Amino acid sequence: MARVVLAIAAAALVGAALPSPGLFVALGLGIAAAGGGWLGYRRPGPGFARLAGAAAIALGTLACLLGALRVVLALAALDRIDRLLG
Repeated sequence: MARVVLAIAAAALVGAALPSPGLFVALGLGIAAAGGGWLGYRRPGPGFARLAGAAAIALGTLACLLGALRVVLALAALDRIDRLLG
């Protein structure tokens, strides 16, 4: 499970760098990675699984923040265009 969650977190970070639908991919996969990482971190087991869970939480949260930043920037740009035209 640890490797799968890390792969989801990496895909979320890649999605944050992609054009238009990438921000939604980053938000969705980031939430999934953070949730899966939390489950992996809370499960008693070897050190790698817990460390990978913590890394997935961090990367998933970063991807969510980057996706949310892109949404905020798009809304700010639309507001600015509206003020220029109105």
